[in-house]
Order: sequence, then C-alpha cells, then structure tokens
Amino acid sequence: MKQLWAPWRMEYIKSDKTNRCIFCVLPSSNDEDKNYILFKGIHSFVVMNIFPYNCAHLMVSPYSHIGCITKINEFERNEVNQLLHECVKILKTVIEPDGFNIGYNIGKAAGAGYDEHIHCHIVPRWSGDTNFMPVLGEVRVHPEHLRATYEKLHPHFKNLTL
Repeated sequence: MKQLWAPWRMEYIKSDKTNRCIFCVLPSSNDEDKNYILFKGIHSFVVMNIFPYNCAHLMVSPYSHIGCITKINEFERNEVNQLLHECVKILKTVIEPDGFNIGYNIGKAAGAGYDEHIHCHIVPRWSGDTNFMPVLGEVRVHPEHLRATYEKLHPHFKNLTL
C-alpha cells in the first residue's frame, strides 16, 4: 500500500467544525495571517481557500451574509469586482498561471459549501494541471504548501489600494 502524507490536514482535523459561516467568522477574528486572509477592504475581503481545487485558489466575499448575488448592494458589488480584477493581476504576476476559472456557486445544488454567504472563486489553471491523480486516485496533488503560497502573495495584497 502506498502512503500519501498530508501533515497540513491535522490543522483541519483539530479545527472547530461548528456550522458557523467562515465568511462571517474569519474576517471578524482579526487574525488575517492564521486565517489566510490576504486583503480586507471596506465591503469585502480576499481569502485563500484552505481546501483548494488548485494552488493559489482564492475567494472574494462581501462581509454581508447574503446568499445570492442579486442581494449584493452597489458598493459591495463594485469592491468585489475590483478585488477580482486585482486578484487576477497579482496571480498573473506572482504565479504566472496559463488561465483562470472564476465564478460563484449559488445554492447547494450548484456546489456551494457555504450557500448562505456568496463568495467568488478564482482558480488559477495551468496547461496540463489535470492529471491521472484526481481521475484515478481521487487525490489532488498541490505542488506548494498553503503557507508558502500565502507568503508569496501577501506582500502584493499588503500594498493594494482600491
């Protein structure tokens, strides 16, 4: 039997798994570094997905606890869109992906893990980044630890002004 080592998973195993909304709890905790928050704006914030589809998978979310983009106000919509734009620019500079998947999962049926709080996913993609591991082994292989990716991206977001 082959062994796959994922020591970073221990953090998840020991974490609080209450049904609290992460998009409400994380930015209010004031521990951006621990929670992988890259940027906090007036109406929204950028956070790394700690269960990413790909390396440097980011999410942009308004602070408002709303479940559909039709409920977002003009100020939130403008800032979220500005942050999406800035995230793509920063990711292009820092990790040089070949493309992106960007979008919302609205509702459980659409795959939303947190269907009561909208958030937009930004998933960097590289040509050939899908291989046999997820197809045959139901395992994703990430080439870099979350903390290393955070340390690369954070300086660029630290200097960000909207």
